[in-house]
Amino acid sequence: MTATPMQAIRVLLVEDHAVVRAGLRLLIESRRGLVVVGEATNHADALALAAREQPHIILLDLDLGTENGHDLLPRLRTAAEQARVLILTGMRDINAHRQAIRQGALGLVLKEQAPDVLLKAIEKVHAGEVWLDRAMMAGVLSEMVVGGARPGSKEARVAMLTEREREVIALVNEGLKNKQISDRLSISETTVRHHLTSIFAKLGVESRLELAIFAHRHSLSKSHS
Repeated sequence: MTATPMQAIRVLLVEDHAVVRAGLRLLIESRRGLVVVGEATNHADALALAAREQPHIILLDLDLGTENGHDLLPRLRTAAEQARVLILTGMRDINAHRQAIRQGALGLVLKEQAPDVLLKAIEKVHAGEVWLDRAMMAGVLSEMVVGGARPGSKEARVAMLTEREREVIALVNEGLKNKQISDRLSISETTVRHHLTSIFAKLGVESRLELAIFAHRHSLSKSHS
């Protein structure tokens, strides 16, 4: 379906290299339904643009030269509350990745990956999904929840859930199987499994039964629409 300008996914670029920004704009706007609404090279400009443009996606480089993307990330989420942050980085530091996810980023793409991966990540994160490869999902999220989160910080785990993940939890609690969930939400079974992997890792549970118990205790048994 062709996206109208009002339906287009609005992307804000936060990247300090001009050549990289130019390439990203060309790539993103080559995809129907995606539009770049601003470019920022530093914290001040990024916050101003985020507040003014209210983008759907903020594409953030963790290394902004003399400034740190980690320091900016929470402030961006405050400036544009509806925006979803997607990290684009050349860093391979697992601790840096984990910190970004803990701060609220919903996906991470390495700069060495194929251009189409970034485009898919933008679309999936906009749709409410988490974009992490299997190794990163298992390593970053599990380590964050099991070993890196503050003791007893269950509220922090719940806060990491996306709206789509909450919908999946509600349907699991209704007793629906993956195929039924995929039909109800009009997504693929593969996407359902991906959501469940993310949910299990974020909440530190290992089965649907444990998920149901956790959801009941933390009022996640009904969808948050």
